[in-house]
Amino acid sequence: MQNRLGRLPVSDKVQIQIPLRKPVQSNIPADKESRDRLKGACREHVSRQKLVGPMTLERLKQHAQITLHQAGLAEAYLEFAVVVLNDELNLSSLAKVPYDKRLLLLPRCLRNEKVCKGEFDEVGLLCRRCGGCAIDTLTEYAQRLGYSVLVAEGSPVVMSLIEAGGIEAVIGVSCLSMLEKVFPYMEAAAFPGAAIPLLYDGCAQTAFDVDWLMEFLEQQDEDNGGRLNVRQLRQTVSSWFERESLERILGKPDGSVETAAMEWLTLAGKRWRPILAAGVWAALTQTDVESIPETVRKMCVAIECFHKASLIHDDIEDGDEFRYGQKTLHARLGMPIALNVGDYLIGLGYQILSDLDVEPAVKNRMMSVAAQGHRTLCLGQGAELEWVRKRGCPSVEDVLKIFEQKTAPAFAVALKLGAMAAGADGTLPDILGRFSRYVGLAYQIRDDLLDWLAGDKQTARLSICRAVTAKKSSESEVRALLSEYRQKARECLDAITNDDLKGFLRKALAKILDEFQELSCCEDHRPRND
Repeated sequence: MQNRLGRLPVSDKVQIQIPLRKPVQSNIPADKESRDRLKGACREHVSRQKLVGPMTLERLKQHAQITLHQAGLAEAYLEFAVVVLNDELNLSSLAKVPYDKRLLLLPRCLRNEKVCKGEFDEVGLLCRRCGGCAIDTLTEYAQRLGYSVLVAEGSPVVMSLIEAGGIEAVIGVSCLSMLEKVFPYMEAAAFPGAAIPLLYDGCAQTAFDVDWLMEFLEQQDEDNGGRLNVRQLRQTVSSWFERESLERILGKPDGSVETAAMEWLTLAGKRWRPILAAGVWAALTQTDVESIPETVRKMCVAIECFHKASLIHDDIEDGDEFRYGQKTLHARLGMPIALNVGDYLIGLGYQILSDLDVEPAVKNRMMSVAAQGHRTLCLGQGAELEWVRKRGCPSVEDVLKIFEQKTAPAFAVALKLGAMAAGADGTLPDILGRFSRYVGLAYQIRDDLLDWLAGDKQTARLSICRAVTAKKSSESEVRALLSEYRQKARECLDAITNDDLKGFLRKALAKILDEFQELSCCEDHRPRND
């Protein structure tokens, strides 16, 4: 995307008048007073209920109905109310993003086609600043603040902005139908922003509430350190598992066992468990990624030790020959050595936790959570091995119970340890536990489905797809289960009142379950070539 940034000093607030050339469409309140009253009701409701985003569309509709009643407006305006309420939910998160990391996204239909001298490229309109429409004035003012400005539309455009990583918040003006299409991208990415609905469709010389746009453009929380940068977090956590960084924490390996364990830890995986732990801690403590202390880094290494040990044992039990694009540890070094290295990593993880510089009571809780997670994982793995040994065909319910035991605990340990290290107590660990349960189930179901679709139907391990096939059901049932548990994981986050933590976990959920891959298949509203 071409970066159209300006660095002019900020002038007095601009005055823009956009005349209504048509009646306001029927699903939007016709008069400005009613729209403002709804906006005030949404802001009051968010404050009174202590709501934070992101929020699922279903939950937004429930709260939007309440605000419509409070504003004395008909339910015919529900779609509009959802957009207004979502803006208010995002307000605090938006304010934390610096101006120069925000994008103002304007629709092409604002331009005056009769006098417009702009040209279209593959991204959007290249405004020639002719002064013939509001685009010129809005662009100049936003660029003075530090915004990038793009005159384009469509969910693929928003998707590319999110994936590129240079923009951390979007303020967009668009019609209600387009905002509905873009919403899944923004919600899945926990991407802060505001949407200003056009007052009528027609794709030519449309209008909107300019004062709403100006309010959101200028929102800035100068006292806040900014939102957690997940992309930067992933890069930072990955660097902790480079050989030199590990040696600073663990010391240089002495002997074949420590050498093999060190090499196994350095092998690249997705590192989701240490990322989750570090992210929860950083979100709760409002700490920049660069400032995460040694204690938290050690805790994350311990969490990865547990995970990497489970992979060694899992590969042996499943008879897998390859991982990370190379031979598994037992295939290279033999089963006895691999078992011993896995056991060593478990002991190393507990040793690191026992040496953490945290309060004794906190350390005890952390050790207990890790031990319980380890025990539950083994019970789940044992149940799976028993089914495989008997060559039986478990029910879908049996498979889901095993998945809950063997996959969810690793996520729960990571999230809870991160929260405990940050000093969290009360209900948060329980919320994180429920979230982990559903993430683990959805993660394993999706993993099975991908293997099944790739043709791996003879695998020795338990498979939800095999269980569904045995009862003469269909792939659609597996997809329905995946959708159900993904939705339940999202709903768990509604109980979290820390917007940074909620946003981080929503974004992590989307990445873990590859929601963006599904969303990117959409072909809606590709940029036009006009």
